Amino acid sequence: MTGGSDGHNTLAFKFARVWIPDPEEVWKSAELLKDYKPGDKVLLLHLEEGKDLEYRLDPKTKELPHLRNPDILVGENDLTALSYLHEPAVLHNLRVRFIDSKLIYTYCGIVLVAINPYEQLPIYGEDIINAYSGQNMGDMDPHIFAVAEEAYKQMARDERNQSIIVSGESGAGKTVSAKYAMRYFATVSGSASEANVEEKVLASNPIMESIGNAKTTRNDNSSRFGKYIEIGFDKRYRIIGANMRTYLLEKSRVVFQAEEERNYHIFYQLCASAKLPEFKMLRLGNANSFHYTKQGGSPVIEGVDDAKEMVNTRQACTLLGISESYQMGIFRILAGILHLGNVGFTSRDSDSCTIPPKHEPLSIFCDLMGVDYEEMCHWLCHRKLATTSETYIKPISKLQATNARDALAKHIYAKLFNWIVDHVNKALHSSVKQHSFIGVLDIYGFETFEINSFEQFCINYANEKLQQQFNMHVFKLEQEEYMKEQIPWTLIDFYDNQPCINLIESKLGILDLLDEECKMPKGTDDTWAQKLYNTHLNKCALFEKPRLSNKAFIIQHFADKVEYQCEGFLEKNKDTVFEEQIKVLKSSKFKMLPELFQDVEKAISPASATSSGRTLLTRTPSKPTKGRSAQTAKEHKKTVGHQFRNSLHLLMETLNATTPHYVRCIKPNDFKFPFTFDEKRAVQQLRACGVLETIRISAAGFPSRWTYQEFFSRYRVLMKQKDVLSDRKQTCKNVLEKLIVDKDKYQFGKTKIFFRAGQVAYLEKLRADKLRAACIRIQKTIRGWLLRKKYLRMRKAAITVQRYVRGYQARCYAKFLRRTKAATTIQKYWRMYVTRRRYKIKRAATIVLQAYLRGYLARNRYRKILREHKAVVIQKWVRGWLARTRYKRSMHAVIYLQCCFRRMMAKRELKKLKIEARSVERYKKLHIGMENKIMQLQRKVDEQHVPKPGHKRTDSTHSSNESEYTFSSEIAETEDIPLRTEEPSEKKVPLDMSLFLKLQKRVTELEQEKQVMQDELDRKEEQVLRSRAKEEERPPIRGAELEYESLKRQELESENKKLKNELNELRKALSEKSAPEVTAPGAPAYRVLMEQLTSVSEELDVRKEEVLILRSQLVSQKEAIQPKDDKNTMTDSTILLEDVQKMKDKGEIAQAYIGLKETNRTYFEELYADDPKKYQSYRISLYKRMIDLMEQLEKQDKTVRKLKKQLKVFAKKIGELEVGQMENISPGQIIDEPIRPVNIPRKEKDFQGMLEYKKEDEQKLVKNLILELKPRGVAVNLIPGLPAYILFMCVRHADYLNDDQKVRSLLTSTINSIKKVLKKRGDDFETVSFWLSNTCRFLHCLKQYSGEEGFMKHNTSRQNEHCLTNFDLAEYRQVLSDLAIQIYQQLVRVLENILQPMIVSGMLEHETIQGVSGVKPTGLRKRTSSIADEGTYTLDSILRQLNSFHSVMCQHGMDPELIKQVVKQMFYIVGAVTLNNLLLRKDMCSWSKGMQIRYNVSQLEEWLRDKNLMNSGAKETLEPLIQAAQLLQVKKKTDDDAEAICSMCNALTTAQIVKVLNLYTPVNEFEERVSVSFIRTIQMRLRDRKDSPQLLMDAKHIFPVTFPFNPSSLALETIQIPASLGLGFISRV
Repeated sequence: MTGGSDGHNTLAFKFARVWIPDPEEVWKSAELLKDYKPGDKVLLLHLEEGKDLEYRLDPKTKELPHLRNPDILVGENDLTALSYLHEPAVLHNLRVRFIDSKLIYTYCGIVLVAINPYEQLPIYGEDIINAYSGQNMGDMDPHIFAVAEEAYKQMARDERNQSIIVSGESGAGKTVSAKYAMRYFATVSGSASEANVEEKVLASNPIMESIGNAKTTRNDNSSRFGKYIEIGFDKRYRIIGANMRTYLLEKSRVVFQAEEERNYHIFYQLCASAKLPEFKMLRLGNANSFHYTKQGGSPVIEGVDDAKEMVNTRQACTLLGISESYQMGIFRILAGILHLGNVGFTSRDSDSCTIPPKHEPLSIFCDLMGVDYEEMCHWLCHRKLATTSETYIKPISKLQATNARDALAKHIYAKLFNWIVDHVNKALHSSVKQHSFIGVLDIYGFETFEINSFEQFCINYANEKLQQQFNMHVFKLEQEEYMKEQIPWTLIDFYDNQPCINLIESKLGILDLLDEECKMPKGTDDTWAQKLYNTHLNKCALFEKPRLSNKAFIIQHFADKVEYQCEGFLEKNKDTVFEEQIKVLKSSKFKMLPELFQDVEKAISPASATSSGRTLLTRTPSKPTKGRSAQTAKEHKKTVGHQFRNSLHLLMETLNATTPHYVRCIKPNDFKFPFTFDEKRAVQQLRACGVLETIRISAAGFPSRWTYQEFFSRYRVLMKQKDVLSDRKQTCKNVLEKLIVDKDKYQFGKTKIFFRAGQVAYLEKLRADKLRAACIRIQKTIRGWLLRKKYLRMRKAAITVQRYVRGYQARCYAKFLRRTKAATTIQKYWRMYVTRRRYKIKRAATIVLQAYLRGYLARNRYRKILREHKAVVIQKWVRGWLARTRYKRSMHAVIYLQCCFRRMMAKRELKKLKIEARSVERYKKLHIGMENKIMQLQRKVDEQHVPKPGHKRTDSTHSSNESEYTFSSEIAETEDIPLRTEEPSEKKVPLDMSLFLKLQKRVTELEQEKQVMQDELDRKEEQVLRSRAKEEERPPIRGAELEYESLKRQELESENKKLKNELNELRKALSEKSAPEVTAPGAPAYRVLMEQLTSVSEELDVRKEEVLILRSQLVSQKEAIQPKDDKNTMTDSTILLEDVQKMKDKGEIAQAYIGLKETNRTYFEELYADDPKKYQSYRISLYKRMIDLMEQLEKQDKTVRKLKKQLKVFAKKIGELEVGQMENISPGQIIDEPIRPVNIPRKEKDFQGMLEYKKEDEQKLVKNLILELKPRGVAVNLIPGLPAYILFMCVRHADYLNDDQKVRSLLTSTINSIKKVLKKRGDDFETVSFWLSNTCRFLHCLKQYSGEEGFMKHNTSRQNEHCLTNFDLAEYRQVLSDLAIQIYQQLVRVLENILQPMIVSGMLEHETIQGVSGVKPTGLRKRTSSIADEGTYTLDSILRQLNSFHSVMCQHGMDPELIKQVVKQMFYIVGAVTLNNLLLRKDMCSWSKGMQIRYNVSQLEEWLRDKNLMNSGAKETLEPLIQAAQLLQVKKKTDDDAEAICSMCNALTTAQIVKVLNLYTPVNEFEERVSVSFIRTIQMRLRDRKDSPQLLMDAKHIFPVTFPFNPSSLALETIQIPASLGLGFISRV
């Protein structure tokens, strides 16, 4: 072991597993075959592939091989959680996570290690972002989103700027990681303005990738520049803008690409879009037709559509405010660069060259750039030299001209790149003051190739600076942790790369000597190399000279030794471009091109270089001028190395002023194979990126850290009962002192215990041994019990077998005895049977003979007797027939004589009856009984009345009025009032019978006419039915029938008038001709006449109703013309008959008329749509008839009003008459007369269920009832839904008044006020629940009292009377329904916000069943403790919250069906959030956690049963979580297990099943990991399943809500308005 401690030696026992170096696999696992003893030089090892090996120890250091961590620690989220911290442990842990679990992210202390999977993974969606948002970094599995969330949280909490430093080799995934980090900030923070700054920040990526990324042999989308993006936030931590700085663009790629590589993407995008109309002027073609894009021989990237990418690039430019004109300008310059690369040169001699005349590529270049062809052609082949005395032009060779052309192309591209970066920064710049920022640094990692030049030198220099900053930060964090826990701090030796940085950047350092050599007129790479050797060789240990080269040097970097070739250093550092070529471009007519070179004349300082947000990467020398200006230009000329050093210093200052977060990207292989791990390449990068240095610093101190509670929970098994104290800290101290003797191996902090490397593994070994011993003891006991049970079963079985065998033998012997006896019995009976059969045969034969003989004799006797009997019968029938014939002849003669005589007598009698019938005396005889009865009634009345002197008789006028009053059909009560008058006993005049008979005869005639009318009505109904059947055959007859019905109706009405007139004449005749005594009220004749008149008046009413019935029949016949039978119409004849019979006043008849008119108009418009003329003529005739009907109605109304006036007069007279009669009645008469019970009704106001308010009080009503109402008081003290009832009763009153403006205003104010309340107190569950309940109740009231049949089924008759009469509020019902849906969604969001913090802690982290799952060792990023501390949410917290939600909804009177939907939504949120966290947390995927989850789910189901909500569908929403918990617990080894899992997990997607299996982690050594082959088997079985590829459930999903109609049984008129509501200004109606 490294460090060779005693603790390690004690663990080097037999069967211990170690790591040994291997040239191929870097590290190989082996097992000790015998214990190590101090002094041993050789270890006997057994390799995993089955070989034995003798491993020799280093004789000098005598260090033992690295020990392997226990399997339970392998695959941890944080490398610092490993007990043994060394290179092989780190490499193995990364490999297991990457290959076996398909996890690409791992923590290493403060560093996130990201391995490029070379495959698209579904772990970057918005659902994953939401899952990581707001979570602690250690609570979730490692992810780039967790780092971004930590940076965002620290920025808000500490108010300190943050930086995320992403580094790694080309192809390791740096750009993608930085992109995802920025996407996280854009999604989580949102934008502070309407400009959607976050979209612009993300839109900058495709632009920068197109102009700064290219395909290399290592990466298809390699960033060829470094960038630092500052994302700015305001005080509310919302994105307001961004700023980008770029570093060291690889300009050489513009003119040269290695084999299998490409130029920058933008060139290939242009070539792919060359056929677009707007690009025709660029005269582009295929990428293979340009020298600058065909050198790599790989113009196409598999799976990438360059034309489509061009569209994305242009869209991003538009989003960032780059106009179309500027975009075309950019494309012109880029196309010009391509054409410039095709410019060819022809040598004239060794020192000069020329361009062919009218060279097409150059001509196109000049056209696109807007420059003169001849001038550009001249300066491409010549250069200007200036001396102190003169200036002259010199031709250049073909090679120099080619290099100058390439230099010009690189310079133009670099200027264009900077111009685009400037415009991107302008688009991302915000006018709002920046409060804080998060910087994302995407910069190249440490690079070493076979040939390393100036670019690799600058890259490695930058990585040296970053590594120094990283080391200092790690060291600082370790020191802070020790001081915080009050642990004695000992200095830890760590690698300090300051000497290497000094070698590069100090005075007379490598960069300083390079800049100095560039200033020398004849400076070359060779002379610079010699100066390096002279200055640093043998003086600096980090600088070396290769043995076989004088043009290279070696630097010992922190990661590795790198050999740099000096060739090209000076040229790349100077970055020379001919000044004359730049002048030609600056004189361009193309306006955009001079813009690129505007800053050439400006002095560039480090401050000004960074003020624009970027660093200038190139510097073109301007033309020297005379005097001071030339000197100034020289002074401010900066080399590339000098600029890079200044920008790097500025970057380090920025990073040091922020809190850094580190992401190290690892490239797993060089072939871009998905999920393939090359150990050699991985170790090389781990060493280069500083991960192993972090491990080394941690291992040097106390790397393993446990809180006291976690230590106690994990190692409780090592303690005895007497060791456990109430003080956990003291308990841990006592136990540790017994377990670990060497006190230097651990330290006690304030809240944690610190362990040296290897001590946790030692404790884990002790724990495993204790558990193993306990398991052995349990197994011993169980096995003994099982064997004992087996023995008892075997003994019992043997006894049972013996019993059954002996029983069988006994049964066999008994069977033998029974068979012997049976055989004897059979023989006996058989012999008896044979003898008896012989006897029976003989006897039967004898009997047969006797029978035949006796039968013959009997038949002879029978025939003789039969002949004699038949002769007697014939004689009898003949004699009877002769006697009957004689009798019939005599009877016929007698009857005929009788008939003749009786006919004669009947004719005489008939003649007498006819004569008698003509006489009055006959009629009187027929009615003698009635006359006698009337006389008896008269005498009885006379006897009851005692005559008094001075009594006045009732005036005949009064009698006439009374009869007229009685005749009125409007008042039925007056017919029952007995009017008693006194008659002098001596004055008894006989009854006028002629008048009485005349009235009676008239009544008989009326009854006959009624019968005729009824028959006519029946006939008409039959005609209607026949007309419907023959409607299509004889349509013209319809009109005739309708006309006939109309005429019949008019005849009936005229008949009614005649009846009325005759009755009036009869009444007058009675008042004029009759004697006053006979017609006085109370007289028998008067009563009889009154009864007759009453019947006549009733007959008149019947006639009126028949008229209305005929009207309805007329309408029904019109409806029968309709070609379709609409079942929902209300014009059926039967329904109309019932409705017409109920119409007693003018208003109802008028409404019926209007309704029928509208119905007829609609139907006939549809019927005669094809024949307008026919419809028009029919409508005119129909209108005429309707006008006639209205005139008749008006006449009837006048008659009704007249009769009502008469009723009032008669009622007054009757009252006076009753008073007079009561004064004249003696006490004796009062006693004799029966007393009728009289009900005196209590005068109590009958409320109509309406509330009246004034228009000006509407705002006051809304304010008191909605805006300022406290839900809690209403829910506790008043009936549920009271505000809804009050509002509806107000709406009813406005409807009753037919005030549409008032109805509209009240409903609008109500809806707006509810929205206002919810906007103000929308985060209060009680408020939202209250108004959801009341909104639904208001909606149900509008439906229940709408008057629609579908909603009136459950109403009482009284409730039906309260229906709205004037307005159809269906549109407002729809608005209220939409409002209820909005409130429901808001309610779901509120309860989600309340439940969200509880779910993960209560369902996953808290141990509901204590002791089932132990706490595993954690790393630097501690997870949230699963122990129930104060303030920690538990399952009981969730259940209490669910109870609270349920009780509040019930108190508010929410509909039961709606409560079920809310509960279903709550359970879905609980299940989805729990499952999503389970899928993102490796530490939660274990067998014991599955048991915890299933127990928690059972508690939720029990809650549903208690609340009677099992049928709400809530349990089904937990099915995915239940199946995930079952998946954690089932066996996962064989094919049968795989089949069972596939059939069981039907609610989980394939991605979720595979993810759970990949994450499954043993908590104890007795559990096993899921093999890769088993997971592949599962994937093969599920490959045909059609399900969503999405990993996480959508926790934001809201189920569609419905509001089933729920009518209220509450009577509106019984509702009282409490004074506490302050609604005294409204009154009940």
